Amino acid sequence: MKEFLNDQAVAERILHHMREGSTDRGEEVWREPVANYRSEERLDREIKQVLRRSPVPLCPSAALPEPGSYLAREAGHTPLLAVRGKDGVVRVFRNTCRHRGTQLTSGSGCAKALVCPYHGWAYGLDGALQSIPHESGFPGLDKGTHGLVSVAAQERLGLVWVTQDDSVSNENTWEGLPELVGEGQELINMGETEVEANWKVYLEGFIEGYHIMPTHKETFYPYGFDNLNLVETVGRNSRITYPFRRIEKLADVPPQDRRVEGLLTYVYHLFPNAVVTVLSRHTNLVVLEPIDLNRTRVFNYSLTNSGGGAEAAALAKRDAAFVSETGAAEDLKVVTAIQRSIDSGANEVFSFGHFEALIAHFHRTLKAALD
Repeated sequence: MKEFLNDQAVAERILHHMREGSTDRGEEVWREPVANYRSEERLDREIKQVLRRSPVPLCPSAALPEPGSYLAREAGHTPLLAVRGKDGVVRVFRNTCRHRGTQLTSGSGCAKALVCPYHGWAYGLDGALQSIPHESGFPGLDKGTHGLVSVAAQERLGLVWVTQDDSVSNENTWEGLPELVGEGQELINMGETEVEANWKVYLEGFIEGYHIMPTHKETFYPYGFDNLNLVETVGRNSRITYPFRRIEKLADVPPQDRRVEGLLTYVYHLFPNAVVTVLSRHTNLVVLEPIDLNRTRVFNYSLTNSGGGAEAAALAKRDAAFVSETGAAEDLKVVTAIQRSIDSGANEVFSFGHFEALIAHFHRTLKAALD
């Protein structure tokens, strides 16, 4: 089975590019019709045929640390509720009471039961209907057929994945991926924001390094490189590596002893709509949920890179603050500017060149899933 390069192979390839003044290149130029960012019909198909029918990350496992832990949010325009049961298993339900359809809860927390705030119908952590206030008002109701409606869920690679509707063929969903969030990594922050940009425009900014010097001239670029990246694809997923200048110190280290922690950033694109960024001191899971053509709801989960405790959390929070206040803000400014001009008629296609190979891979994979 094909896998992403290990750290030692990554270091060797980066050092080679530094010596040669080169970078990884794709084989083709991909031309994506701008109409695909502006079509309501296309977006509806992306949500129904891809986002709901593919295994997609909902949250890190660390967001549900103990029995009774729950997390509610929308995914694919559907309210979902993830709960860790008394048996330690994570289950995901449609966040809808079986009486009148009210959402059971919002946000995250820990509870012994899931109680509807409207009429008090109570469900166990396994989704079974346990009690109905004034049950005599519902003669003949079978509690066994009125439990919460579940969706397919599983924990893999440190994340909780959900597949809402009948799955397409997804045998390569996890092909070649490493453990993305390891045991012991602690959740330090959960955030939700709304971005004024199409979900694909926002995603594209994560997976190419062609923009680093122009966009991040005084923030990321002084520590990194102009257009020097490794790009890899495995199955439907991909990874781009952003090296820091200080990686050059590995040139004098025997290849088998090279360690890359703190010397680069890995960005994994988990098809279709999630990104995992592994930075110097913290890891992020970012999930992009389209609201409409022009708006995206962004869910961000930040974790320590290894271990827990106050020191690891403090380092992770400092690292995360630098990224969000500098480079991430600059990326946001650019993608929202794209969105504001996308209806201008200036471009019929967006051309993604040899240095934007992972964007081409994303659109190619998305087109295949829709077809």
